[in-house]
Amino acid sequence: MPVEVVYQWSEDHPGAALRELDDVRILKDVVTTDGDTIAAGTEGTIVAIWRGGEAYEVEFPEPMGALATITADGMVFAGRPVP
Repeated sequence: MPVEVVYQWSEDHPGAALRELDDVRILKDVVTTDGDTIAAGTEGTIVAIWRGGEAYEVEFPEPMGALATITADGMVFAGRPVP
């Protein structure tokens, strides 16, 4: 998918329940963009918001830099970085 298309989908909407850099815990197993499986209960960090909060791009620490797109109902808030 071209970067231009992805950029258009990632508009910042103040109505999104979660924000970029929020920590989240996933509720079910997900498959990363590289094909790795991340188990339910794993925590990751939101790095992008898609379509006003319908889905989020989440980065996981293991395997290093693993990314997965997860719908809003597939995760719960786990924390926010302290400024």
